[in-house]
Amino acid sequence: MGANNRADDLLIEVEDLRKTFTIGLFQRRRVAAVRGVSFAVKRGDIVGYLGPNGSGKTTTIKMLLGLIAPSSGSARMFGVEVPSRAARARIGFLPENPYVYPHLTPREFVAMSGRLSGVSGAPLKRRTEEVLDATGVLYAADREVRRLSKGMLQRSALAAALVADPEMLILDEPMSGLDPVGRKQVRDLLVRERDNGRTIFFCTHILGDVETLCDHVIIMRQGRVVVSGELRQLLRSEVRTIDIAAADCSDALRAAFEQAGHGLRSVSGTDIISVEGNEAAQRVLQQLLAGDAQVLEVNPHRETLEDLFMRQALGPSD
Repeated sequence: MGANNRADDLLIEVEDLRKTFTIGLFQRRRVAAVRGVSFAVKRGDIVGYLGPNGSGKTTTIKMLLGLIAPSSGSARMFGVEVPSRAARARIGFLPENPYVYPHLTPREFVAMSGRLSGVSGAPLKRRTEEVLDATGVLYAADREVRRLSKGMLQRSALAAALVADPEMLILDEPMSGLDPVGRKQVRDLLVRERDNGRTIFFCTHILGDVETLCDHVIIMRQGRVVVSGELRQLLRSEVRTIDIAAADCSDALRAAFEQAGHGLRSVSGTDIISVEGNEAAQRVLQQLLAGDAQVLEVNPHRETLEDLFMRQALGPSD
């Protein structure tokens, strides 16, 4: 009973997964691309898999899909050890650089992908129309792919990943090549898919999309997981700094703020005082009001995903 519940709740389970490549033609050397990665993905979540280039994200995905074999460790999808044809049949995959046959149309490519996944007849025709419409490609569905933009090609490949109605989407850079309108369409699509019960695991370098979309994040650095958890809990909720914008500050007030060690700068005639913490902000506000200055704005700054990413993913080397 417990094992079944675990398999139902965790769609991906990775434990101490490692991959070492041997490179070089004459001077052979070993390069560790993934070094003991462990994480889990729960049903119904959107999970962002982040890290600088070369951190091991795509290599991990290829091991999950059975495209390359791990050097050691284990990975399970839907409770089954990978590689598994049964598990792959329940997944829609979008590679980082999808190849769509250039002389096919999006409609033909998506329908072909559906047939390869076991969908046929009227259900395939209906589903092809649905996913082309959902990804914003339907108006160009009968043009040859070679005549489409990179963003349209990307969305055609996303439609192909969706056509067989998979339980989970694994997407490598799904926003690549998309303009702002296309990015918003894909973001809205991913939210709808999650709301319909689909689990989404995706890599991206666009941190704003992750902060908007994701329930959980996993951050890689040099082949290892350095951060993993619920996004809201990972981002520090306490206020870091507070900027107070004020007008009509006297020279005496400015001197007092500088003597107290607060940051002080002027922008278009407005003084901006930067303080650390709520108590310091309250003291500055009292001083401003007592000195007949006009308080224009109080702007607290909390940690963002970019702050977390820069601190963890770009931390010191081993």
